[in-house]
Amino acid sequence: MISLLKAAGRNALRTGVILFAFALVATALLSFTFARTEPTIERSRQAEKRALLNQVLPPALYDNDLLASQQSVPPDASLGTRQPSAMWIARRGESITAVVLEAIAPDGYGGDIALLIGIDVDGSVTGVRVTAHRETPGLGDYIERAKSPWIEQFVGKSRMNPVPRYWRVAKDGGRFDARAGATITPRAVVKAVGAALDYFARNRAALLAETGPADVASNQETPP
Repeated sequence: MISLLKAAGRNALRTGVILFAFALVATALLSFTFARTEPTIERSRQAEKRALLNQVLPPALYDNDLLASQQSVPPDASLGTRQPSAMWIARRGESITAVVLEAIAPDGYGGDIALLIGIDVDGSVTGVRVTAHRETPGLGDYIERAKSPWIEQFVGKSRMNPVPRYWRVAKDGGRFDARAGATITPRAVVKAVGAALDYFARNRAALLAETGPADVASNQETPP
């Protein structure tokens, strides 16, 4: 009986040692694979982000490293953000020429619609892209540039072009087209882009300051 217990103990110990060795080898392989592939994955991420930024900000507007210019912006109701968001600063030579802001349209048909909005120093939109949404496929998803050119109608617009009362979809008496039967989604996007332009106008000096937007929160007005 004692010999059987000893044999069982030796077998359990041997099994434990084997499993431990396998775990060490597997961990080492995973670490090695991660170390080899992470730089490639990160380069891919950076390339995708740069391509997206170039869709809302024409490359002719800047000659700096746009990705390296990223700064944090405090949460703000006008941007629809509940957490710090990102801002990228475009420069040509020593002059700031534009910014790219992250914004949220919180009242889409399916919930939050995440936006990337380029705005030049004069307050005109250089481009808008939807980066995430849960709108109905085949109905409200035409806000995606890959699905339709609808989003391009914001290019060149500013808070006074058209004047504020026309920053609505055509169904509501505004100047922005929307497809019949699917107006909730574009209504939310139009409202969010207009609010982002208001935010830029109120905080322009801080956003374009050489030190960045760290003090934007202290300069904000309370949204109406």
